[in-house]
Amino acid sequence: MNSDSVLPLIEKAIASRQALMDSHHEGAFRLFNGFTEGHPDLVLDIYGRTLVLHNYADHPAENQSEIQEVTPYLQTSLAWLQSGVIKTRNGTTPEEKRGTLIFGTGLDRKIKENGVWYALNLELNRDSSLYLDTRNLRKWVMENLQNKSVLNTFAYTGSFGVAALKGGASRVVQIDLNREFLNIAKESYTLNGFPIQKGNFISRDFFEQVGNMKRTHTFFDCVIIDPPFFSTTPKGKVDQEKESARLINKVRPLINDGGYLIAINNALFVSGREYMQTLESLCKDGYLKVRELVPVPEDFTGYPETRTGKLITDPEPFNHSTKIAILEIKKKQAAW
Repeated sequence: MNSDSVLPLIEKAIASRQALMDSHHEGAFRLFNGFTEGHPDLVLDIYGRTLVLHNYADHPAENQSEIQEVTPYLQTSLAWLQSGVIKTRNGTTPEEKRGTLIFGTGLDRKIKENGVWYALNLELNRDSSLYLDTRNLRKWVMENLQNKSVLNTFAYTGSFGVAALKGGASRVVQIDLNREFLNIAKESYTLNGFPIQKGNFISRDFFEQVGNMKRTHTFFDCVIIDPPFFSTTPKGKVDQEKESARLINKVRPLINDGGYLIAINNALFVSGREYMQTLESLCKDGYLKVRELVPVPEDFTGYPETRTGKLITDPEPFNHSTKIAILEIKKKQAAW
């Protein structure tokens, strides 16, 4: 092992995550976060028995020697791995960005987290169809939304809605512009034995659908807003750096008195303090209150013994650039 080898960092990461390796290898977690654990060009995720390597190098070829060193090492150290795929952020083709098989034959199509099955398509796009940084929020949703109606906007593959139903939510509506993403949500419903009702899966622009719900006086006990970092449609613009307050205000009228608004901001260059200032500003009118902040799990942030270097922006009072806040709503006719 040469002095520049990334393997000592990988070994330390594996040692810190032993508790996450369930005996059936059905779970999902971040095995190595190079951004916080010493090698920013490389991230390793585990989905069941599948290894997903993310090559984040500006010039992907410059990271090949590390990948060629890490891959056989992990196949030996984690002998239960059955397949591996590499996603190249700055790849030259869509296939390179979505993922290229590097060993094994088939990729896992589902994982189990806190007793809930989630369907996967690890080659769906540059992401892996289930975000690992929001695992704690899925747990919160499962534990706190029993008998409540839930609107999951920017639903992607619907994992928050799946968690809500597992926890006993009375109704969940999933909205995403991409029908293919919602089809994976339906697969998760089937895995968990949940009925699929067509009207609860809406493939439509966020701004258009929220406007429709306001006009029809459709209300929910909880609205989840987890928008992409930036996108523009003919109906409106999503900008996590500059317009978080605008997006939150869009959905506030849809929430019943005493209900929850779950707001997620994953803009890397928005500090935790900046985002808290945005939320506190929204709370000044007395009709919105920050109930709690949900941390990102340590396998995603790195552990005290594995973290190294400084983050681009300070996430405090959050613990990661994925900033998750649970807000409580008060209607004007009610009091806290």
